[in-house]
Amino acid sequence: MSTGYIETVDELRSLFRAPAERAVRKQLDRLDVHCRRFIELAPFVVLATGNGENFDASPRGGAPGFVRIVDESTLWIPDSPGNNRLDSLANIIATARVGLLFLIPGVDETLRVNGSARLSVEVAKLGQLSDGKRTPAVLVEVIVEEAYLHCAKALMRSNLWSESARQDRGVLPTIGQMIADQVGETAPPETQEEMLARYAKDL
Repeated sequence: MSTGYIETVDELRSLFRAPAERAVRKQLDRLDVHCRRFIELAPFVVLATGNGENFDASPRGGAPGFVRIVDESTLWIPDSPGNNRLDSLANIIATARVGLLFLIPGVDETLRVNGSARLSVEVAKLGQLSDGKRTPAVLVEVIVEEAYLHCAKALMRSNLWSESARQDRGVLPTIGQMIADQVGETAPPETQEEMLARYAKDL
C-alpha cells in the first residue's frame, strides 16, 4: 500500500477482522423458505450487471411478488417499460451474470442474490408474467448461485424508511429541468405534473 491504494486482497484483508463464521455460513446456493418469502413481499429490486468494461445497477419495481419464483433455483424478472437504453439486458447477453438486491419498505434487512442469467422470449413464460395491463416483451431468467440475507446496518444508518428522513421533492429541480440542463435543451422542460401524468400511462 505504498501508493496509498489497496492493490491486493491480502492488503485489504489486513485492515479487517475475519468475517464471523455465521456471516459465511448464511450464504446459500438456493432460495430457502425465508428467501422465498422475502422475494414474495418485495416490490423493488436493484439489478446489477456488467459487460467486463462497464457496470450498471438498474432499479426494477412492481407489485409485491412481481419477481416470479419458479423454484428454489430460478427467478423470472419481467422487463417493464423504461427508457429503452437496454443497458442491463445488453450486459446480460454479454456476460450472463447478475446480482440482485431485494428491498421491502419498512424492513431494514435486504436480500442479496447472485447468479447466472439469460433473456427469454418464450411465449408461455411471458404470459405468466402478464399483469393485466401488458405482457413483457422479454424476461430475465436468473439461476440462483448465491443467496443471503444482509444485515440491517446500512438501512438503519440511512433511516431510509423513516418519515423524518423524507425529502420534499422540491429540494431538487424537476427531472425534466435537470436533463434539459445536462443535454443543453432550450425548449421549456416538462413539469413534474406533466411527467407524472405521462408516467401514469405507462406504469
